[in-house]
Amino acid sequence: MSKILAFSRFSVRDFLATAGPTLLLVGAFCALAYWLVDPAPPRQVSLSTGQDNSAYEEFGKKYAATLARHGIKVTLQPSLGSQENLQRLNSGKTDIAFVQSGSTEHADAERHGLISLGSLFTEPVWLFLREDKAVTELTQLKGMKINLGPEGTGVPSLFRQLLSVNGVEANELTVSDLQNTPATVELLEGRIDGLVFSSAPEAPLIQMLLQTPGIKLFDFSQAEAYTRRLPFLTHVVLPRGIVDLGRNIPAQDYHLIAPTATLVAREDLHPALIDLFVQAAASIHGGTGWFQQQGQFPSARYTEIPVAPEALKFYKDGAPVLQRYMSFWLANFFDRMWVLVVALGALILPLSRVVPPLYVWRIRSRVYRWYGQLRTVEQALEDVPPEQRAQVYAAQLKRLDQIEEMVNQISIPLSFADGLYGLRSHINFVRKRILTLMGEHPEAGEPA
Repeated sequence: MSKILAFSRFSVRDFLATAGPTLLLVGAFCALAYWLVDPAPPRQVSLSTGQDNSAYEEFGKKYAATLARHGIKVTLQPSLGSQENLQRLNSGKTDIAFVQSGSTEHADAERHGLISLGSLFTEPVWLFLREDKAVTELTQLKGMKINLGPEGTGVPSLFRQLLSVNGVEANELTVSDLQNTPATVELLEGRIDGLVFSSAPEAPLIQMLLQTPGIKLFDFSQAEAYTRRLPFLTHVVLPRGIVDLGRNIPAQDYHLIAPTATLVAREDLHPALIDLFVQAAASIHGGTGWFQQQGQFPSARYTEIPVAPEALKFYKDGAPVLQRYMSFWLANFFDRMWVLVVALGALILPLSRVVPPLYVWRIRSRVYRWYGQLRTVEQALEDVPPEQRAQVYAAQLKRLDQIEEMVNQISIPLSFADGLYGLRSHINFVRKRILTLMGEHPEAGEPA
């Protein structure tokens, strides 16, 4: 039975020995393509937010909590505001940030490699004044002490544009650059006449000032005209009673002008993280609000920065199909499998033509290498001195017996058995030749 089992239809061991290096090469190439061509998304990302008690800070915490559920750690980086966030993006000090519309231009954003993930919410310009200041137009602010905030917030630049279209120079006001919280204290203490915010109404300071006695909100009665002069602004209305219906706060409709907050990232941010941030934006900002309807935000509109293709696809078709039914990491794994398919297709087709000939060569080499031994026996018979013939012929016969014994132990697939039987017939042929030579030289045969 063991001799029968020495023959088989196919040699798995030989196939593995032949194809093993090829399979290892394919596996190594696929792994390299998987991690280099389309690497896995990082598990940590930095988000530049805003000042203490600002809407940017509050929303940043919500993003961090949402992405933490998917195993992504969001490192929040407090900042002065939109302008500082933009500077961090341009210098590569943060991955993603909140940026106010009007802070940059399309060409400048492209030059610095910035992409928009969509606009998130309107953040009106809030001008809070002491109630004893009778101001109905911005031209009446001349000579007053107004806090515009630090330059990094973007509010000073925006408000200077508003003053400019009214024919007012910034040096005609006494301008301070305190951050939001200390500026609010100064206003409440009466040491300044007013302060300017640009923020979503969810900001705690906005909520507080809207309900603080002695503080009033400036009504931009010419809001529609401002939006025509400055296209990045929109006209929004703060409805009467929206803050507190029971106390009728505010007591009238207020017209406001509002840029939009945009989620901006560097163009090298991993596409899977872009998908995740846009989905988070939909859950955080997709509801109704003081200035928005259900589903109005997030949106690919209201931004001068080029919108990322992944974000555009989400706004058009919704979340990727796989992420609707499985976890983020599992969906991302299957989504990246196309890289392996391409790599396998590029390697398997040419290598499939190499492995079969190598397999045939390996099987036949078991037979062919014994022909070298057989040729050595034949060469030993050439030009033997008469006195050594008996010894040489006998030794070569013994060597042939050893070769034949080894050949009989060869395991070989049945499809290659013809080569094995051919070798055995050739061994017998050489044996007959030696015996013939011994017959022609009886003196050589006697010792044998």
